[in-house]
Amino acid sequence: MRRMSLIAVTGFVAAGLTLSACGSDSLSTSPGASSAPAAGTSAAGGGVDQALADTVPAEIKSAGKIVVGTDPTYAPNEMLGSDGKTVEGFDVAVFDAVAAKLGLKTEYVPAGFGTIILGVTSGKYDVGVSSFTINPERKKQVNMVSYYSAGTQWVVAKGNPENVSIDDPCGKSIGAQKDTVQAEDLAARSKKCTDAGKPGITQVIQTGQDQVTADVASGKTVAMLADSPVGLYAVKQTGTLEALGDIYDSAPYGYVVPKDQTDFANLLADALKAAKADGSYEAALKKYSVEPGAIDSFAVNP
Repeated sequence: MRRMSLIAVTGFVAAGLTLSACGSDSLSTSPGASSAPAAGTSAAGGGVDQALADTVPAEIKSAGKIVVGTDPTYAPNEMLGSDGKTVEGFDVAVFDAVAAKLGLKTEYVPAGFGTIILGVTSGKYDVGVSSFTINPERKKQVNMVSYYSAGTQWVVAKGNPENVSIDDPCGKSIGAQKDTVQAEDLAARSKKCTDAGKPGITQVIQTGQDQVTADVASGKTVAMLADSPVGLYAVKQTGTLEALGDIYDSAPYGYVVPKDQTDFANLLADALKAAKADGSYEAALKKYSVEPGAIDSFAVNP
């Protein structure tokens, strides 16, 4: 579950990795709040739902696009394509289907994960789409629209040669991404170790998930924690890693929408329902083999 809070598909080819998430004034009243996009625009899905398209906020309708803040280091959720610029992944495919229902294009702007919510609240982005776990703290700052469910997955080298135990990771070197629920999880586990008089966990916290995965693949760390689709994708892509234990603490991902844009948030939920009804939601998930996290109910601030 990312993600309490996550560079690109940049060259972990040798390790077999394909891992990979500035602005808009379309919902902002502040002049000059836009910045040049780092990626192109796209539109996809099962066609326009005119009733929904007619209720798109005037500023966005005029722009003809939704500007999206995202951190493309979290394959297969959001990552950079082979050109090193185009943002893709299942989050992108699903949100493109949502935007298509509204008759809009999407413009994905890569950003550091920890900066995206601020970018949304300041009007730099219309929406944040970057595997944000819905939690009470975030709902105090923004509206969140549920669209998928994920949990935490531990990953180790194939065969678990260091005998990592989820129940007793004390003294081990373990990685996670900065500003994520997994980083908090590690910190809490480490404190439990030291409180019991055991050595704490050596917490290797990286800015990008791609580096977290590279660390465990290279042996710098003996394990990592990541959102379940991300951890399982790393296992599949590398061939040198394996999942450890079961997925736990499942929770919904949510689109991040400004707190004063509740009508727009509800519109995105309705567009998700329309994409579910015409099959484009499932098609987007199937493209990246992440169907197990599909949900049936889309809501604002669930």
